[in-house]
Amino acid sequence: MSSLEADLAASIGAEHVLTDPDLTGGYLWDWTRRYTGDARCVARPGSAQEVAAVLRHCADTGVPVVIQGGNTGLVGGSVPGAGGASPAVLLSTRRLRRLDPVDTLAAQVTAGAGVTVAQLRGHAAAAGLEYGVDLAARDSATVGGTIATNAGGIRTIRYGPTRAQLLGVEAVLADGSVMSRLAGLAADNTGYDLAQLLAGSEGTLAVITAARLRLWPAEPVAAVLLAGVSGIAAAVGLYAEIRAQLPGLRAAEYLEAAGLDLVRQLAGLPRPLAQPHPGYLLAEIAGTPEQAQRLEDAALPEDTAVALDRSGQAALWAYRERHTEAISAAGIPHKLDVAIPLGRIAEFRAELDGAVRAAGGPDSRVIVFGHLGAGNLHVNVLGPDPADEAVDEAVLRLAAAFGGTISAEHGIGRAKAGLLHLSRTGAEIAAMRAVRSALDPSGLLNPGVLFT
Repeated sequence: MSSLEADLAASIGAEHVLTDPDLTGGYLWDWTRRYTGDARCVARPGSAQEVAAVLRHCADTGVPVVIQGGNTGLVGGSVPGAGGASPAVLLSTRRLRRLDPVDTLAAQVTAGAGVTVAQLRGHAAAAGLEYGVDLAARDSATVGGTIATNAGGIRTIRYGPTRAQLLGVEAVLADGSVMSRLAGLAADNTGYDLAQLLAGSEGTLAVITAARLRLWPAEPVAAVLLAGVSGIAAAVGLYAEIRAQLPGLRAAEYLEAAGLDLVRQLAGLPRPLAQPHPGYLLAEIAGTPEQAQRLEDAALPEDTAVALDRSGQAALWAYRERHTEAISAAGIPHKLDVAIPLGRIAEFRAELDGAVRAAGGPDSRVIVFGHLGAGNLHVNVLGPDPADEAVDEAVLRLAAAFGGTISAEHGIGRAKAGLLHLSRTGAEIAAMRAVRSALDPSGLLNPGVLFT
């Protein structure tokens, strides 16, 4: 054991410093299986003070640190880069499991970075409240990871992304300094909002150890519907119609025949509607059963399934939520998450297949789904070699050409760092670099992430 590993073991316990490849292997590949690298060890601190000790030891020795939550990332941001001169220490936040009692008066809760979204949502529900972020990876994705990437998820149109839930943070800077602001005061105008600065920073500014989070009144689900449409333009139109008629709309998801077919093959699910369709809109409406009756005013397509009971609603959601595992079962996908202005999203979709096949070859398979209400499309491409980045760049450049962003919620990570200029101006990138240099002058936290 080297002196650094020995120091880490003395600070956080030898059982929480992993060096055996059989134990570290699962930490070194991201969810897509496209990104991996080497780490000299995995450190699993159990408190902010232990995180601080890990960072001080690494700062003293000049060893970089990669921060990882639930390892559900899709852009290589939570695993070490390959071929680095100095292998990093991978700092896992999974043991940061603090979960305070819900403050029902303020409708807030403090949660550790390692608490999963599912655990947080269940904790809030037990107090009669709801956490606004939900996503298919809820059982693995963590509070810290979703803050670091400013994840959105399926209810962004109702509650906003993770940033909108964030009222305060506890975090550790690269030199081991601990900053904590978890009071959750609604009126606090004392300088910079550091919590908001860390949202979306992808571990490049500090290690988030806990957060103070906003909760919302629990809303009963009145109905879930799945409507067959002719394509994304029709889905956008139907979304606008439902939104105008039903103020309780809190999810609007888009999927296509290619993805639906994969899900049905993987899960053995029946055809959801009477006929197959090129596209589908799945919508969830909160409210009372009486309010759900207003669906009759929304001019729904004839081939639409509406579920009013919980089991039926879960059955319809399965066609959307099982997309990611179905695509992964079919191969190693190129996964791109983009957001396009709704007024141009149909134009983008019309050009997407051609752009993908020009870059990735005629046998490339394109599967599109996403959070339509937020203009967020997840573009999945099967066929091109996982190491071939030509198709990734083609999709991201097309998104930028239509006024969109190259990352809607997954982050930039390592995968898109070289293309950040497609969504940010030179002045913006320079300002972000200056912030990073001020907080982490040696560049030890997540090197290669966000910036090249």
